[in-house]
Amino acid sequence: MGAKNWGFKKSLWLFHLNAGGCNNCDIELLDCLCPKFDVERFGIKLVGSVKHADVLMVSGVVTRKVVPELIETYEQAPKPCAVVALGACGCTGGIFKDGYNFAGPVDKHIPVDAYIPGCPPRPEAIIDGVVKLLGKL
Repeated sequence: MGAKNWGFKKSLWLFHLNAGGCNNCDIELLDCLCPKFDVERFGIKLVGSVKHADVLMVSGVVTRKVVPELIETYEQAPKPCAVVALGACGCTGGIFKDGYNFAGPVDKHIPVDAYIPGCPPRPEAIIDGVVKLLGKL
């Protein structure tokens, strides 16, 4: 078992990227860090740089302007890096799918390993999705 796989079994470090949404998913993701939900008990931690992350969590609708940054961020992540599409906007485009600036859901631009739908998804759903991803990895 390699060091990277061993790290996946013990904990996940997440990097959050808002691709152009309304910030509701961001607020729910931050709720996961509060003492009520305490995702750190599972070894899940938010990091400030994608270069330290095991998981890239993308929320919001992907706008045309953000596509190059999304791809660049994904390329900077150490591999293997799991990608999670968070919220209805990240999964399908949500209520913004008919907008002039919509460039497609996250999986149109980078490979996605897990989807956590909802508008916004509850902290329980986010935790459940990430823990299931941890089991999958």
